[in-house]
Amino acid sequence: MVTLTRNSRALGAAAALAAIAATSPAQVAPGNSFPSLSAAGLDGGVLPFTAGKVVLVDFWASWCAPCKASFPVYSRIQSDYADRGLVIVAVGVDDGLAAFNAFVAKLKPSFVTVHDANHALVSGVQVPTMPTSYLVDRTGKVRFMHPGFHGDQTERELRREIEMLLAEKTPAP
Repeated sequence: MVTLTRNSRALGAAAALAAIAATSPAQVAPGNSFPSLSAAGLDGGVLPFTAGKVVLVDFWASWCAPCKASFPVYSRIQSDYADRGLVIVAVGVDDGLAAFNAFVAKLKPSFVTVHDANHALVSGVQVPTMPTSYLVDRTGKVRFMHPGFHGDQTERELRREIEMLLAEKTPAP
């Protein structure tokens, strides 16, 4: 196990931010490639294998009421579609680890949660509001973006979009 000092973590986060910014000079939107999660310097959970999968990346914060409402919906969606190739990664942007950990402990999501402590990914993607989710196809392209969470309406839209993306053929290697 490698222990990082605060300075080395800050340098790593700066490098991650530079790498993300280089690949996404403007706000990430449908049609763009989504930046590498593994290159973003995220803390917390182990990132799942995403190559060839449909990925829902959700940006959230503990102080965000719609974020609290979204987590049970995402847990149901994860349960319904994981065996067909959906992966959900929720990226918390709280400044403090305590707020991040308390939120995750209270809501107990069935999907991976990671902490963007240095805001490298959220800044590189230029997330417009909390929460915002990005639905990424099997090739790594953002196909749908959902700023905010609007309860049943967002759930219906996500399920329709996920069904569509899962039905698309897996690209050849």
